[in-house]
Amino acid sequence: MTGTPAPFTADDYQARMERAARAAADAGLAGVLVAPGPDLVWLTGYAPPAATERLTLLVLAAGQDPVLVVPTLEAPDAEKAAGAPALTLRDWTDGKDPYATTAPLLDAAGRFGVSDNAWALHLLGLQTALPGTSYVSLTEGLPMLRAVKDTAELERLAAAGAAADTTYEEILKVSFGGRRESEVARDLADLLRRFGHSQVDFTVVGSGPNGANPHHEAGERVIENGDMVVLDFGGLKHGYGSDTSRTVHVGEPSAEERRVHDVVREAQEAAFRAVRPGIACQDVDRVARAHITEAGYGDRFIHRTGHGIGVTTHEPPYMIEGEEQRLVPGMCFSVEPGIYLPGRFGVRIEDIVTVTEDGGRRLNNTSRELAVVH
Repeated sequence: MTGTPAPFTADDYQARMERAARAAADAGLAGVLVAPGPDLVWLTGYAPPAATERLTLLVLAAGQDPVLVVPTLEAPDAEKAAGAPALTLRDWTDGKDPYATTAPLLDAAGRFGVSDNAWALHLLGLQTALPGTSYVSLTEGLPMLRAVKDTAELERLAAAGAAADTTYEEILKVSFGGRRESEVARDLADLLRRFGHSQVDFTVVGSGPNGANPHHEAGERVIENGDMVVLDFGGLKHGYGSDTSRTVHVGEPSAEERRVHDVVREAQEAAFRAVRPGIACQDVDRVARAHITEAGYGDRFIHRTGHGIGVTTHEPPYMIEGEEQRLVPGMCFSVEPGIYLPGRFGVRIEDIVTVTEDGGRRLNNTSRELAVVH
């Protein structure tokens, strides 16, 4: 996909809201309550101007028209959202009880799915107004709500992945040795933005022993000749996420460093090849983990093999032991095994993968070989 994609339409958002309401009913829920955040943007196209203590809540239930409860002073912004024509706005003014406005929309004895980032303040307010209601987080109650992407979403994810790939190819041209991790991290952020990202979520640069911390934040350590360097970076382009990891080496690596990198690369390849409709998420993790364990590094692979990605860079499904959700075409997630040797170095290789009708397709396509930088 080149250029800016066509925006999602009111019909697109209406279909998503209807799908969410049906999914809630199928799960035995009375409906879905969505606070400001990624779920609200995905369902309606509306992002309130700022985080606020004033209640904003989308109410979805099967057989009921969607309603967005908003503060009166923010109603004009809500009316401009792409999905607004597919729902009813119900506003409330300062000095009035927003829960009294919302309560008539809800089954007084219902169990509702609630977006994960809803404020406790608002949930407690609803419980006080409707003591017979109960609630479950969407991650628990409807974990697959956003997991299966349509064609337009896949195009956006592919564009974000291609931009991250170009970022990696460009970062290989810069100097690493003698520079601080934070300087390389700034280079990564600048490149992501240059290639179309509106938001940079993370730029991990873990050099030498810092690479043994999977979520190391780039610091003031000066990268040295002989360092292995883990690069993990991503963000949002056209509203959809990128996330890729590669590991590079400053100068020629040792035989051990090459071997560890090869083990991770082979594990990542094996896990990718295991992706196909019908297998459980945990099976992807098991394939990667088995290869690393057989090589003798099982206790040094200390995180899950992957996470979903979409309008956020981390979301369900998760490639982890115990997750029995079956893969279906359109799911997108990372495949990112790693080995971490405390006090020495780490290696991680990560691609975003989407499930196809008969296997998987990588959305990151840069070389997974160990790159030597200067």
